[in-house]
Amino acid sequence: MYRKEIYVFDRERPVPTVIRNYRESDFSSLIRIQQESFPPPFPSELWWSPEQLRNHVDLFPEGALCIEVNGEIAGSMTGLLVDHDPNHPAHTWSEITDDGYIRNHNPHGNTLYVVDISVRPSYRKLGLGKWLMLSMYDVVVHKGLERLLGGGRMPGYHKKAGEMSAEQYLEAVIKGELADPVITFLLRCGRTPVKVAADYLEDEESCNYSVLMEWKNPFFTRRFERRDKSEILNKRTQYSK
Repeated sequence: MYRKEIYVFDRERPVPTVIRNYRESDFSSLIRIQQESFPPPFPSELWWSPEQLRNHVDLFPEGALCIEVNGEIAGSMTGLLVDHDPNHPAHTWSEITDDGYIRNHNPHGNTLYVVDISVRPSYRKLGLGKWLMLSMYDVVVHKGLERLLGGGRMPGYHKKAGEMSAEQYLEAVIKGELADPVITFLLRCGRTPVKVAADYLEDEESCNYSVLMEWKNPFFTRRFERRDKSEILNKRTQYSK
């Protein structure tokens, strides 16, 4: 199981912080965080339910992380494993996360898919979201996965939808001509855009668009190259006998 003890900074003041796997006793706090993090017009039916959270801790506890500041849960991040084909990336949030219930979690999947990340608004100046993301990268490396992948909302897009396409909006954010609360944050966390996804999630602010963004495991290719070379040498040895 995962546990990381760090300090975050409130201006110049170090604040003790713990990142760990969440458990059933945390459910009520996690639901409150959802309510604070995603107020209307975000659909309230997309907030976590106890049944969904129970599936998270039962089916893939490694992908159920929370962050505590001075003993209070201030944010959470949830993922599941999927077998992702980069040649066929199209999907919706509902399809790939089983509407947040993750009953489709594949223990043998090659990709950790982000179901959700949320931080209580009163704690957002402490950089907790980035620490949660970095911790989920730890899980990707530890499990030897190819990548972390997820759909990033575009909550600033509704202000520009009459002027540009979603693809043009993303390009403007990447160039630094515009800043988006979510996409810019994900770029700062090391995520890179894969494609714009239409009708990804019912989200008025994003006009139902999302940007699929990934983080590739920098150890994955080298690890498997070593394994492949070893297999080749073993076969050569067998044939020479």
